[in-house]
Amino acid sequence: MNTTANTTWTDICPASDLTPNAGICALYNEQQVAIFLCKQSNSVYAIANYDPFGKANVLSRGIIGSTQDITYVASPLYKQRFNLSTGECLDSAEHKLKTFNVRIENDQVQLKEAS
Repeated sequence: MNTTANTTWTDICPASDLTPNAGICALYNEQQVAIFLCKQSNSVYAIANYDPFGKANVLSRGIIGSTQDITYVASPLYKQRFNLSTGECLDSAEHKLKTFNVRIENDQVQLKEAS
């Protein structure tokens, strides 16, 4: 696992586990992380899975969308939209989710803490 914070990438799952425009949930350093593969931009995103409005770990089941060149996930509970790049809530500026560095390397989805 991650031996030195912020410097080590951790294998999470095979890239084939990702489904375009859908999320998966992974446990990383004892945190639930929602990982998304956006088909339109061919980008991978990772944010905290915890919905601060619904108070549940459900964001990996949200719906991906975009507005004004911002790719977001809408919570499956109360539909608040969270920017997948920054974690900012588009509907309530006082809420922001933790984001993670994510990449696909050697056909593995890898995460590390964001700086």
